[in-house]
Formats: sequence, C-alpha cells, structure tokens
Amino acid sequence: MIKMSARALAAAALSVLPLLAAAPAHAKAPADVLTLADGIQRLPLAAESREGYERTKFKHWVDADKDSCNTRAEVLISESRVPATVETGCKVTAGEWYSYYDGVTVAAPGGLDIDHMVPLAEAWDSGASQWTAARREAYANDLTAERSLVAVTAKTNRSKSDQDPSTWLPPLADARCTYAADWVSTKLRWGLTVDKPEADALTELASDCGQQPIEYEPAPAA
Repeated sequence: MIKMSARALAAAALSVLPLLAAAPAHAKAPADVLTLADGIQRLPLAAESREGYERTKFKHWVDADKDSCNTRAEVLISESRVPATVETGCKVTAGEWYSYYDGVTVAAPGGLDIDHMVPLAEAWDSGASQWTAARREAYANDLTAERSLVAVTAKTNRSKSDQDPSTWLPPLADARCTYAADWVSTKLRWGLTVDKPEADALTELASDCGQQPIEYEPAPAA
C-alpha cells in the first residue's frame, strides 16, 4: 500500500486548526503487486559492506513541504487511529498508535520511535552507499510508501537496531509475514540488494506465509 501526500495535506491543515489534526486517508497509487516469494526472487543478491557509513549521511526528519511538520510528526499524525492532538509548531502530544511489531497500543508519542523499515545502515550496505546525498535524504524521509516508515514502540525499534531479518524479527509472531512483506517491498522500491543470510531468512519466512502479497512502486529517480 502507498501512503499518499495526504500526510502533507493533513499536516498543512494544522495552520487552520492548530490544536487538532485528523489522520489523513490512505489511498493506493499504481503499484506492482506480487507474492512475497516472488518478490524475494526479484531482489538482487550481493555482498554487503558498511565501509564509510555514517548515520549523518542520511539527513532525516526534515520538513520537506515547509508546513512546520517534520517527517516524524507527519508519520505520527498519519498513523494515529484517532485524530492526533497537535499543538503549535506541529508538536504531536496525544493520539492512539498500534505498534504492529509487538501488538502494543500507545497513547503518548514519547513512547514511539519512527522506524525505517530497512534501517539506514542496512540500506547503506545494500546500495545506498552509491547514492547521492539527495537520494539518501529522500529515502530517510519517504512519506509516499506506507511501510517505508512506521511508528512502533521505542523498545522494539531499539531491539531491531540495524539488523536484517536473518538476525531480528518482530517479537509478535503474527506480525512476521507482514514484516517480511514490508521489508521486501521497501528493498524493491529503492532498488536495494540482499545478502545470502538475509535472502535465506526471507525465503524461510515466505514458506510459512502462503500467498502473502506485497506491492510497491519504484521510488522516483534522483
């Protein structure tokens, strides 16, 4: 599924209603739809290298549309299951978020991290080291694809850190097929590779996920 720029449109409405913002609607853009197993087969296999990686090479939590809401705030507003309470300066202070990694519902945004589905370091290892700074910034603030960024409990995000599915999976077993699909669709969207342990782990996951669908739209060219 694709998260439209409705995130940005909803945030812009805060200038009129600064104390309360409703979560924007999601809609699908044209996307490539296939099964998880097929998606894994499309991922190029390559060795990984973290040489030269620095987190600062991915400028993130920017306010790309200059509406006073940075990327973190946009995700919080979009993913809240109830209208998020938003104060002056786009400070999100309350809402209701479901962290699908562990099945926990959170009411205070301070308990949430915004997870890059494919962590920045993993993206670097998998091809982003060759990107321009502008493309890395676009990756780190991808508000167009729904699962590129996801609000989850800080505990699970920090447990995951920069690991791939060969070494970390969501603690909630029922979330793992969705997680694998989100991971693969993000890598396909951005043209990233997988290494063999990662591919093997994903393939094993897919064997238990039936016809789990994935869909993605390639990221715009730099």
